[in-house]
Amino acid sequence: MKTFNERIHEVKTKGWISAGFWGVLYVVFIAWVAWDDPRSWGWMVLLPVVVDAFTTKYINWSWWRKFRPLTKEEKDQGLTNPHENETLYKICSWVDAIVFALVAVYFINVFIFQNYQIPSSSLEKSLKVGDFLFVSKMGYGARVPNTPLSMPLMQHTWPKILGGGKSYFNHPQWDYKRLRGWDKPTKGDIVVFNFPTGDTVCLKVQNPDYYTLKYYYGEDVVRSREDVFGEIVVRPVDRRENYVKRCVGEPGDSLKIVNNVVFTRNGGDWEQEPDHEGMQFNYYVRTDGTMLTKSYLDKLGVSHDDRKNFGDGIYYFPLTEAMKNELAKNDHVTDIAIESDSLAGEVYPLGHNNWSRDNYGPIYVPAKGDKIMITADNYWIYKRIADAYEFKPMHIGEEYTFEMDYYWMQGDNRHNSADSRYWGFVPEDHIVGRPVFIWLSIEKDNPWFHGHIRWNRIGKKAAR
Repeated sequence: MKTFNERIHEVKTKGWISAGFWGVLYVVFIAWVAWDDPRSWGWMVLLPVVVDAFTTKYINWSWWRKFRPLTKEEKDQGLTNPHENETLYKICSWVDAIVFALVAVYFINVFIFQNYQIPSSSLEKSLKVGDFLFVSKMGYGARVPNTPLSMPLMQHTWPKILGGGKSYFNHPQWDYKRLRGWDKPTKGDIVVFNFPTGDTVCLKVQNPDYYTLKYYYGEDVVRSREDVFGEIVVRPVDRRENYVKRCVGEPGDSLKIVNNVVFTRNGGDWEQEPDHEGMQFNYYVRTDGTMLTKSYLDKLGVSHDDRKNFGDGIYYFPLTEAMKNELAKNDHVTDIAIESDSLAGEVYPLGHNNWSRDNYGPIYVPAKGDKIMITADNYWIYKRIADAYEFKPMHIGEEYTFEMDYYWMQGDNRHNSADSRYWGFVPEDHIVGRPVFIWLSIEKDNPWFHGHIRWNRIGKKAAR
């Protein structure tokens, strides 16, 4: 066996450069992890292992290479390899490549960035269905996974072709911890987060969520009718569905909605939140009988899935302010009326207010450390926080101290968005990251060579 000095002298310059690069990278990562948790400096004991992998190689990670079959040139030179096994070598090569790829993807997906596809129109026109987003984990601080043993790129379920079922192990489960970021979600940010009421899921009916189903049908019915609602599963925070909305209320804000206009205040007067360019509402549009053609609505910007034609010149679809003004110039349009919220359904907290989708609140968004006296008026507003997010008792007549920051999230497509108005606050431990830019955008209703890829959206910034 070679001595340490012999191994050191055999290390090539390339090995020292690689060891230096990966060693520094490892130290920087540990420093990031240990910023708010000095105990994490203990992981520095593995630094020699990182350096050894590129230099002295006491740990023989490439032991399987001894099975490599000799090349024709080597055989011609009379060389032999008593361990030669081509089949075993190929298998080990594939396993080595797959394991490295899975570890790299897992690390990147957890700590650096994540791919996310827009599944619904809740942020039209800010983000479109079919947009693929680069979501940064570092801006708000990467969240250490609650369920570390999971398959990369699979949120909670294996594809059906691979048998379905959970793509993660319930144990071990780690407590919430977020690494140091350089900012927090602020009003106006588009944020990706885990669905707050996605802790309990009816697999056959996932929209509306389990708690809404339980409210309308009763818990006994939902749990007994597996043929209708499907199996009921419980998911940890980081395995709940990913949602994307715009932050309209920060910790410490009071918020209210008056005739579709959001107002907030934080110790001062009420201030109207700015209207974002992509914000839209549902409208009923009446014409003089002239048909609004597909090409006209395409040009106007009304997505295919949002169009409804009731006949007799009556249409129903969402419009931004600019789209509404453009439509009003059409000589064949006789009336444009915004949809009433009377048919929009009940809002959070279900059964305990007389608020509506378009006229809501006022409501206070708790900040970490806030102490609030719980009354009969606010008990149901904050009860879910105590029961589902912080797991501690809350009683009317007693002061309650909040342990996390909370946020209020809404979609820009205000009449077609399941958001905080329906399921309440988003806890800080559910925050995933911030969309940075669109790397691909697909219009599923268009053929491949006629607008299937929205080239003009690729590379477009996704934040704010």
